[in-house]
Amino acid sequence: MGLIAIAVVAGTVMVVLERRATEPVVPLHLFRDRNFNLATVGGLLSSLAFLGVITYMPSYLQMVTGMSATASGLLLVPMSLGVEGAAIGSGIAVSVTGRYRWMPASSAFLMAVGLYLLSTLHPSTSLWTTSFYLIIFGAGAGIGFQILVIIVQSSFPVTEVGTATGAHQFFRQIGASLGSAIVGTLFTSRLMAFLAERLPPSGAGLPEGLDAKSLTPTLVAQLPDEVRAVVVSSYNDALAPVYLYVLPVIIVAFIILLFIKERPLATTNIPPAMEPVPSGGPGAATLPAAGGASHGIAPSTSDEAARDVVPPSTDETYDGKTPPTTPRGS
Repeated sequence: MGLIAIAVVAGTVMVVLERRATEPVVPLHLFRDRNFNLATVGGLLSSLAFLGVITYMPSYLQMVTGMSATASGLLLVPMSLGVEGAAIGSGIAVSVTGRYRWMPASSAFLMAVGLYLLSTLHPSTSLWTTSFYLIIFGAGAGIGFQILVIIVQSSFPVTEVGTATGAHQFFRQIGASLGSAIVGTLFTSRLMAFLAERLPPSGAGLPEGLDAKSLTPTLVAQLPDEVRAVVVSSYNDALAPVYLYVLPVIIVAFIILLFIKERPLATTNIPPAMEPVPSGGPGAATLPAAGGASHGIAPSTSDEAARDVVPPSTDETYDGKTPPTTPRGS
């Protein structure tokens, strides 16, 4: 509760300071835009679920399957393929059609399906099945993460694109931090409770000094079969249902992203003041006449000097080569 109170106070102070700042880091007028608010909240909730999965899935695979850290990390490659494939495909689709309204909600839907499937994992689940679940979850993340950034960038003029993108990413990082913390807390507390409840008393076939907090994949592999089965089932029952607990978060994100309004995508990165004006249109530049200065442009010193010079008198012979030197009024 103390950390939550500190976060609330810090957030309040930030709002007060940003309102008074001449050049705020997170301009508050960004939050007047509907698409920015929807995309940012949806991105925060999606990041919460995404980081919760990828942070603890390798540890789960190590304990349940007995894989090494390297092998369990490589099992996240299918999810990465889902992310990259969906991101590339959705990028091509939006470039060709210019339509994207269906993508954010579809992203949340696929992530929800993936979370539900991951919540059904069991020690006997094959690695191929687990990889398939991760591909579905990754595809959902791949469709949505980049398109949300594009939606935010298309909601503001080019002079504010960087600020809006930075603010959007800032709140997504908050979601990622919350996801790791929430899933980690639930997983750890449930695991300790299951191990305390299921492990046999000390000395009943357990290594001397066994501590549930110091279990490693190597140590688990060396345990007697009946004890190892207890540890593996505890890990599975501690983590898999947590993904089901996170599912409502993605459902909320899905509902929020349904209300995103489709706007034309930005087609240039040139600020409006620098865009070329069509010939003859309002604000078109006036070319200077031959020998004169253009309208609205101050004459140069040489022009002023030339106007102050008078031609020679008619009774003098002028060869056309030597410039006249008699100032006006002399």
